[in-house]
Amino acid sequence: VQLQASGGGLVQAGGSLRLSCAASGLTFSNYVMGWFRQAPGKEREFVACISWGGSSTYYADSVKGRFTISRDNAKKTVYLQMNSLKPEDTAVYYCAADQSLSVSAEQGRYDYWGQETLVTVSS
Repeated sequence: VQLQASGGGLVQAGGSLRLSCAASGLTFSNYVMGWFRQAPGKEREFVACISWGGSSTYYADSVKGRFTISRDNAKKTVYLQMNSLKPEDTAVYYCAADQSLSVSAEQGRYDYWGQETLVTVSS
């Protein structure tokens, strides 16, 4: 199983970025997909997740209203649209796959983790 995240970069506060995570080696449509992040000196935290078919989403309070998670099962890709970025959004971002039936913020539920992509937001 491979989860390849991309789309990170340097952006000014208030700007936008779109992260992508392409999956291979798994039946993508059977997995809840999540995004997590880890800021320097902090523990990894939940950002957002989306159900198998995309009808259910769940966000961390810190990103609600600014970030949008979506997925394209035909392309085996999950996206994270990040708007109104803040310096505190600076982190390495990871995508992950969970074979459970419902969305969850619990990191331990996720079966597969991808490589990180770095997001840096300057003030």
